[in-house]
Amino acid sequence: MKAPVSWITEHVDLPAGTTTEQLAARLTALGLKLEAVESPGDQITGPLVVGKVLSREPEPQKNGKTINWCAVDVGAANGTGEPQGIVCGAHNFDVGDLVVVVLPGAVLPGDFAISARKTYGHVSAGMICSAAELGLSGDHDGIIVLPPDAGAPGDDAFDVLGLHDDVIEFEINPDRAYALSVRGVAREAALAYAAEGATFRDPADRDVPAPTDDGHPVELHDTDGCPLFVARLVEGFDPAAPTPDWMVRRLTQVGQRSISLAVDVTNYVMFELGRPIHAYDADTLTGPVGVRRARAGERLTTLDGTERTLSEQDLVVVDESGPVGLGGVMGGEATEISAATTRVLVESAHWDPTSMFRTGKRHRISSEAGKRNERGVDPAITEAAADRVVELLTTYGGGSAGGVTVAGSVPDRAPITAAADLAARISGMDVDHATTVAHLEAVGCTVDDRGDGTLVVTPPSWRPDVTDPHDLVEEVARVVGYETVPSVLPTPDAGRGLTRDQQLRRRVGRTLAGAGCVEVVSFPFVGDATFDQLGLPADDERRRTVRLANPISSEEPGYATTLLPGLVKAAARNLGRGAPGVALFETGTVAFPADAGPAPIYGVDRRPTPEELTALLTAVPRQPLHLGAVLAGEQERPGWWGPARAAAWSDAVALVHRLADELGVPLEVRSDVRAPWHPGRCAAFVLAGPAGRVVGHAGELHPRACRATGLPERSAALELDLDALLAAVPATAPAPVFSSFPLAKEDVALVVDAGTTTAEVEAALRDGAGELLESIRLFDVYTGEQVGAGSRSLAFALRFRAPDRTLTEQETGAARDAAVAVAAERCGAVQR
Repeated sequence: MKAPVSWITEHVDLPAGTTTEQLAARLTALGLKLEAVESPGDQITGPLVVGKVLSREPEPQKNGKTINWCAVDVGAANGTGEPQGIVCGAHNFDVGDLVVVVLPGAVLPGDFAISARKTYGHVSAGMICSAAELGLSGDHDGIIVLPPDAGAPGDDAFDVLGLHDDVIEFEINPDRAYALSVRGVAREAALAYAAEGATFRDPADRDVPAPTDDGHPVELHDTDGCPLFVARLVEGFDPAAPTPDWMVRRLTQVGQRSISLAVDVTNYVMFELGRPIHAYDADTLTGPVGVRRARAGERLTTLDGTERTLSEQDLVVVDESGPVGLGGVMGGEATEISAATTRVLVESAHWDPTSMFRTGKRHRISSEAGKRNERGVDPAITEAAADRVVELLTTYGGGSAGGVTVAGSVPDRAPITAAADLAARISGMDVDHATTVAHLEAVGCTVDDRGDGTLVVTPPSWRPDVTDPHDLVEEVARVVGYETVPSVLPTPDAGRGLTRDQQLRRRVGRTLAGAGCVEVVSFPFVGDATFDQLGLPADDERRRTVRLANPISSEEPGYATTLLPGLVKAAARNLGRGAPGVALFETGTVAFPADAGPAPIYGVDRRPTPEELTALLTAVPRQPLHLGAVLAGEQERPGWWGPARAAAWSDAVALVHRLADELGVPLEVRSDVRAPWHPGRCAAFVLAGPAGRVVGHAGELHPRACRATGLPERSAALELDLDALLAAVPATAPAPVFSSFPLAKEDVALVVDAGTTTAEVEAALRDGAGELLESIRLFDVYTGEQVGAGSRSLAFALRFRAPDRTLTEQETGAARDAAVAVAAERCGAVQR
């Protein structure tokens, strides 16, 4: 919102000597965030004067352009009193007009220096200026033509153009809609300088005429959407009447382009009072004007020339022919003001903010009127705004004020009951009872002090955002001054540190970080294209996602059922930007549909009953915590010790084993087939025990998935159900057992069928070796002629130790032979 300082000071008397910077600082302290201060005159130096065109001679040029050779009276500003010869390419002026002239020696915005120079066969001593050349607007259509009473030739043009008038631009928060007007900003300025005696003169405080019998008939069919509709007629309006120069200047200052008197007046009043107004050509209306919801199939061509199919939720203004406007958002093309309009119907209506917001979003319409209506406008000034428009139209456009129609009434504001000491308790400021009441009244509230420490406060009509006792606290705090809020460190209650689940999750993160992985956080949104890239089958449960009501991207409308899409994207992005290799991990929730219908919505005035809470939780999607990781590219860097080593399936499997060892959870490994992993290089991890629940997978990504996602071939990934894994962590871990006796080493090489997994062989050896076995590790895999086709050799290092003695060669040999025997029985293993 841009507010010229001169316009603000029309409604509030600021202390003498108040600078623009001081005013902006005070308003910022009250909650109006300063965006910029514009001082257009600061970018112009040198003589800028009023000139009178004495002659204008059109001269066609060879390039097809026609220039005007002009003699301009600039008084004594040029030092000689003689007419100034100036070449001008614009054509929107004539002899006798007053114009703005910049003389040689001046500098315009953009460091554009003005000098006398020869052009088109003449020496042009200066320039006749347009608004764009002076930095007042982007309008290059013609030069500025001043009104006849703007001044005498040679007078300084700075004051005439308002170039010394600073403009303050604020970023207005959605809950401060009243500040989207000079009226609201001036009210805040008066509040800021109340201690210095500043008083506010409300421009909406005016006597309005009573309804008349000859007013245009209005029928309200939806009083919830439009509780108040005021219609005023102006008869005998002159559509050719020009907009007064002062109004054009003010509209330009707030960033609005002048269009025509009728349109300019409605825009001017909107910026002045904050109440959007719409004007109709009354002769194009048939029958009464009404307000209702649109009907199925109705269409409307709006002022921007777009034909729109209306929703049954849209509020529309109608006559007997159908919709003539989207209520509070944009008018219709068929009833707009034109160059032939002589009868104007002025609409000033109060609209439901929620309906306005949804209509604007639905039809993708953004307008100054919609911006105000969707935030909530002061309903109490509806009649005053219409009267102000009629006053300006009849003053500058001729004609007379006609009938007055008022349908509906101003909605009542619900009072708020609050403790008188609430502001002091919440803010921590030393605010007594009297100060609280005084500040609430200063912002426009009506306060009923019950005398028992309770205040019943009715917010002002222009503050629809004040609905709660804590909103009153904010109003008191901002008037006292946010800078006086004390900095008090709260005393925390005695606690027990991190919970067990928090400790375990941190242990998971530290373990993976210690293994060289980097944690990332990715967007948890997916679409069908993502699943197609990963090669998930059509019947895969991970394709059934929780659909988002308002997704960031229409291509990814579902909540993730797996962490791999985000991790794969992050890995591909880093590799594409030059990283030789990545090892990324992420912990986060995924969501699976509950298939229980929409969740019920309960009030907030009470706690849900156990039955209601059960129904609510039943409808909530299942959201387990998952852990995912992607390993791609170089995992070991090249150097003098040898070449680089790329990521492999074994790295992902080793990460899971390392994590399981850290958590103390025994996991069994099985071969599995699950997208997006390679069907021959995918390991399923199963909790040890009779339940045998699969808690995750790890292995090499399928080559097609790698190509589709931009990862190098043989990239590896893992994903675990972290909730299930952490639930299996024993409550108390056994203390480690240490032995001072020496380790006994035995190695065995077993030939097994190629389809037998290493995990099966390892489990058999572990069971057969007995309690003396301390560790087992696969250290070699061999395939070739020596073991025959369809077979492979697995070499394991077995390590034995006893806690109370040194093992003999016979004991370790017996344990080794027992282990090999069990492997032979279960897996058909033959020792090499």
